Formats: sequence, structure tokens, C-alpha cells
Amino acid sequence: MTARPAPRLPRLLEALLGVGTDLDLRGVLQHIVDGAAELTGAGRAALVVADPRKSGLAGSGLAEIRTPGPDPAPGTAPLLRVPIRVGDEEFGELRLTGRPGAAPFTVEDEQLLRVLATQAGVSIGNARLYETARQRERWIEGAAAVTTALLTEEGAGDALTTVAERARLLAGASAGVILHPTAEGGMSIVTASSPDDPDGMLGATITPGSPVLEQLLGGEPVFIEDSATDPRMTTHVRHRFGPSMMLPLQAGGRLIGTLALPRRRGGRPYTDLERLLATQFASQAALALVLADARRGRERLAVYEDRDRIARDLHDLVVQRLFATGMMLESTRRRPGADDVSDILGRAVDELRSTVGEVRTTIFALQQPPADPPTGLRGRVLRETASAAARLGFAPSTHFAGAVDTRVPDRVADRLLAALRDALADASARPGVSRVEVTVETPARSPDGRDGVRLRVVGDGEGGPEEGRGTTVTWWAPL
Repeated sequence: MTARPAPRLPRLLEALLGVGTDLDLRGVLQHIVDGAAELTGAGRAALVVADPRKSGLAGSGLAEIRTPGPDPAPGTAPLLRVPIRVGDEEFGELRLTGRPGAAPFTVEDEQLLRVLATQAGVSIGNARLYETARQRERWIEGAAAVTTALLTEEGAGDALTTVAERARLLAGASAGVILHPTAEGGMSIVTASSPDDPDGMLGATITPGSPVLEQLLGGEPVFIEDSATDPRMTTHVRHRFGPSMMLPLQAGGRLIGTLALPRRRGGRPYTDLERLLATQFASQAALALVLADARRGRERLAVYEDRDRIARDLHDLVVQRLFATGMMLESTRRRPGADDVSDILGRAVDELRSTVGEVRTTIFALQQPPADPPTGLRGRVLRETASAAARLGFAPSTHFAGAVDTRVPDRVADRLLAALRDALADASARPGVSRVEVTVETPARSPDGRDGVRLRVVGDGEGGPEEGRGTTVTWWAPL
């Protein structure tokens, strides 16, 4: 006759199935304590984790999982303890109390609980492997996204912000911060990403002599348990934060800076896996920053080369042909019988000379590095006229005579530019304006014979002082 199965065997199988089908660590642990209470009839079950940080549970609310219900008074109820092991690691302990009527736990209870604990160890290991794989996938995807963004975005500032923001989200940090070495030997925050106002962080400095600097400047990661109380931290914002990682942004032996990922004070400590993945992310981000910088350098070089080529073409082809055409018109003007068209030829020659001057000005502008702000008077005047073009609807014609960059001192140049801005603003305010000519000339003599610099702005349009049209502004200053 076949023996009937023990009454609690279906409950054991149900508990094992519940524990073994969940891949979320929180769900697995809850299934374990619920199944233990159900199997043994305990009024209270708890799973106490041996090392929350090593288990990846510190600060997450999972250091102890319990079934609902009040704790029995100490010494009034029987207690059953069974360890849970994950591989060779002691993960934690199941603790059961509160049998109905204060009845003691039986040997069968302990055996059932040990079977459940064995399956629990396997399920916990699987859940941790699954979570590890998910974390690795998120960090790898994040690093790939940063690399893609850095190789398509413009500007180093945007690149650093991209790294800081993505790292903050991946790490679950309250801020993503990038520090650069300072000339004094410290490190200063140059980029900060935070859901809160990050402005107070920018400019915060780790002063020279700080114990962490030697590691950071040497390209070594630094892990902080509590930024607010760690004596190695010296920035004025350290009191806001708790656990933190400070990771070198280093590629090819070049230290770009440091990526800091602080969590709020009292926040969950970083696990060993998070530290490893964040360090790998920082290395990948540093390489992407170097590649992005090299790409921008190549693009700038290509722009410079194109500008040089255009300037040479303008000089070698356009200017020479315009000059030759002017010479032909000038010779035609001097021929017998050309009196009838002399005025027309004269205006054509003047227009060609003006065009040659404008082309030469354009050539000079092309020869200046586009990324650098203009420093000479010529470049500053061109910048002002280019800015006025948006208001006027067309570009003013600009001419220079003499060595305006070398002969005009800065104090005089500043006054000239102020006068130019006023004249251009006045011209743009006049209705019907369609042409503005700007001329800067030095040396330009005053009526009393002194050398100086002269600015002349001539525009058409209505509202001029003579015949209701046109306006001319002349400004002069001694050198």
C-alpha cells in the first residue's frame, strides 16, 4: 500500500516554487519569510542579513525582511534559527517565533526550514546574478550613449555636462560633478549636474594639501563613506553629501579631471560592483572626451585650411581680375572720343576700387582664427559691422586705410568703436536705408595739421539733414 504524502509537503513545494520563480531580490526575500511562516505556522518570521553592504542591501530597507505582525515579548515564545548560505557566503539567518499556544518548534519544522533555506540560497544567488547583469547592461549602455553624444556634440562644456549628468543617473547619485586641476595644485569643480540647484557647487575647491589630492592627481579612485564627516574632504559643499565616489577621468596617461558621484547624506553606500562599474565608465568617458577633443581639433584645422584656401583664391584670382578690369576701364577713359562716357567710366573705376578694398578686408578676416575674438581695431570694427547687419538687413560696406591695427592705441580704439556703434544704430533707425559705408583711416590729418584717426559712416535713407535723405557721421581723434 502506497504511503500517503505528508500533509505539509504541498505547502513546501508551493513555498519552493514561490522562492524559485522570482528574479527580483526584494521579491525573493519576501517569498522566503512568507514561506517559512506558512510552513511552520510561526506567528513571526524574519530574515536578518549578515552583511548588508556586501549583499548589496545596505540603505535599501532590505537589511531585515519580516512578516507583518507584532514581535512577541522576549523570552515568551520559542525561537527557531536557520542559516541561509549563498555558495560559500553566509548571507543571513531565518528567525521564527510565535507558535500558537507557545508550542515549541519540532524537528520536522527545522528540516522543512532547512530545505527552504537551501532553495533560498540558490534563488538569492540567481537574483543577485540577474541584478548584476542588469547593472552592467545599464552602465555599458550609458557609456555607449555618452560616447555617441560626445562625438556628435559641440563644445567642451557640453561634453563635460553630458558625462556628469549620465553618470549621476546611472549611479543613483544626488549630484554628478567634474573637477579640474588648478594652477595652485588643488582641484576645482567646473561642472555640476544635480536635480537641485548646482550653482553653489561650481567653483568649490579641494585645497592643496588635502589627503585625497595625491590619489586624485595620481589617477587613483577615492571612495568616501561619508563626505560630511570624512576629514579628507575640504570643499564647502561636503556637508550636503554622504557616500561618494571620486573617479579619475584618465586616458592614454593624460588626466583630464575627476568625476565625483556623491549621494545624499545618509544615503545607501556604494557596493563593490557599483564602484567597479563606475570606475570603468569613467575610463570610457575619458577616452570619449579625448576623442571628441581630437575631432574638434581636426574640424578646426579643416576650417582654417578652407579659409586660407578661400583667401588665396580671392587674392590670386578675384583681386587681380578686378584690378585688371579697373586698369582696362581707366585706359579706355583716357582714349580720344571717350568724353561722352567719361563719367560712367569714372564711377565704374571707383566702384571697382571700392570692391577691391572690400575683398581685401574679407581676405584679412578669413586669415583670422574664427574661434578667437578679434583683438585688433580692424577685427573689432568688422565685428561691429557684422552685428549691425542683423538690424540693417544687409552688411555695411567697410574700408580701411593705413595701419589701423598698429597705429591706433587701445584707448582711442575704444572711443572709435563707441562712436561707430552709435552711428550704426542711428543708420538702422532711419527708414529706407539700403546702403551704409564705414571707413576707418589713419593717419588722417585734422585742419590744424595733427595726425589722427578718422571714422566716417555714410548711409542713405530718409531723414538726413540735407534734402531729407542720407546721413554722414564723421569722427576724428588725435593719436
